[in-house]
Amino acid sequence: MIIIPAIDIKEGKCVRLAQGDFDRVTTYADNPVEMAFAWVQKGAELIHIVDLDGSLAGLPRNSKIIIDIARKLEIPVQVGGGIRDMETIEYYLTNGVSSVILGTTALHNEAVVEEACENFPERIILGIDALDGKVASHGWTQKSEQNAIDLAKRYEKYAVKAIVYTDIHRDGMGTGINIDATRDMAKAVKIPVIASGGVSSIEDIENLLSVTDCEIYGVIIGRALYTGAIALEEAIRISKKY
Repeated sequence: MIIIPAIDIKEGKCVRLAQGDFDRVTTYADNPVEMAFAWVQKGAELIHIVDLDGSLAGLPRNSKIIIDIARKLEIPVQVGGGIRDMETIEYYLTNGVSSVILGTTALHNEAVVEEACENFPERIILGIDALDGKVASHGWTQKSEQNAIDLAKRYEKYAVKAIVYTDIHRDGMGTGINIDATRDMAKAVKIPVIASGGVSSIEDIENLLSVTDCEIYGVIIGRALYTGAIALEEAIRISKKY
C-alpha cells in the first residue's frame, strides 16, 4: 500500500479543510512547492494535490503552482479540483502531471470520462466523495442520491487507473478512517481503491493494511501529517512491512 501525502491549495497556500467546509480552513504553509519537496525528502513516492478554489469554480485556479510542482518533482503527482473538460485534462497531463482526478465530472458527465480514458488510459482517477454512502460534488457543496459503489461500478469498463474514495464526514477531522466503507468499495469493484478522509494515527494505517479479503492500493494523508500526529517516514516504513 502506498502512502500519499496531500497538498490542498487555496489562494496559493497549502491548507486543510474540516469536512470540506471552506469556512473551516487551516493554513499550514505559504509555499506548496516547498511543501511538496519536504514530503519527497521524507520518502513520498506520490503526491496528491487538490485545487480547492478550482473545485468550487469548476475550472483551474491554482494550475500554475500545480504545474510547477509536477515539473520540479521526480515523483508522480495526481491532481484534482475543477477538472471538468478535455481541455483541462489535456493541459495537466501534457504538462507534467501523472494522473488527473475526476469527481464532479464522473458524477455528471460520463462521456468526458470515457473520452479521457480512451486518450489517456490508466491516467484517469475517479474521485468519489461520499456522505453516508451518497456521492457529493462541486467541491462537496452539492449532495446527490447517487450510491457511491454503483457509480464506481459504472466505470469498470473504462481504463480507469484508480478510485480515490473519501468519507466526507471524516475528512480533516482526525476521527479515523472509515475502514468498513473503504473495504466495501474495494471489494465491490475491480478498480484499485485509494482510501481518504480522517486518517489520524498509525493505527489507521495498520487497520487498512490488516484488510485481507481485498486490496487497498493506497491511502491519502493530510492533516495528520501537518500536525505531526503521523510521521510520514514511519507510515511508509510500516506500509513496506506488509
